[in-house]
Amino acid sequence: MLPVCVVGDKILQWLVDIDEAACALVAAAGCPWCRGPLHRSDYPRKPRGGLLAVGGEAFTRRLSLCCGWRGCRRRATPPSVRFLGRRVYLGAAVILASLASQALASAREVRRATGVPARTVGRWRRWWQMGFAESRVFEEQRGRILPPLEVAQLPATLVERFARAGHDAAAALVRTLGLVSPLTTTSVADGARFVRVE
Repeated sequence: MLPVCVVGDKILQWLVDIDEAACALVAAAGCPWCRGPLHRSDYPRKPRGGLLAVGGEAFTRRLSLCCGWRGCRRRATPPSVRFLGRRVYLGAAVILASLASQALASAREVRRATGVPARTVGRWRRWWQMGFAESRVFEEQRGRILPPLEVAQLPATLVERFARAGHDAAAALVRTLGLVSPLTTTSVADGARFVRVE
C-alpha cells in the first residue's frame, strides 16, 4: 500500500500544472453551450490539507471560466486534480487519509496521523465504496484495469495498481487524482479528455 506521506511542494506544483493545462484545453474548446469564448473567472476556495497537504492550503483559487458572450455568460469549470468537487479538503488529503484509515486500527490513530477527523474520513471511505464505485467514471475505467479492482478496498487498490504499473508513490497518487478528476465538475462534459497526467 502507498505509505501515508506528506504531499510536498514538487507534487503540489505538478497538480497546479495539470489543472492549468486542463483549464487551457477547456478554454480553447469554447463555451459548451454556445461555443462563445471562455475567459478566466476563478473563484475563491479555502481548502484544508490536514497534516498531509499543508502546503496545498495556499490554493485559494479554483480555476474556472466564464462565457464572454452577453446572452450566455455561463460558467465552465474545468476538472481538477487539486479539488474534489465541493469537498473542503484537497483531493490528495482525501486519498491519503482514506488510505490511512484502511491501514490504521483506531479512529484516534487516523486523526493523529492525518489531522482529519475520523468521522470525515469515514464519510470519504463510504464515498469511495458507494458514490465513486457507482459512478460512470469508475464504470468506464474499471473495464480497462485488469485484474478487477476490489471495491471494498478503494482507494487502496486503485493507488496500488498505479504503483505496480511502475510509477513511484507520488505519480500513483497523481494518476489516481487524474482518474477521479472528471467527478470534480458538472459544467464540462467528459472532463476526462481535458486532464493529462504525464
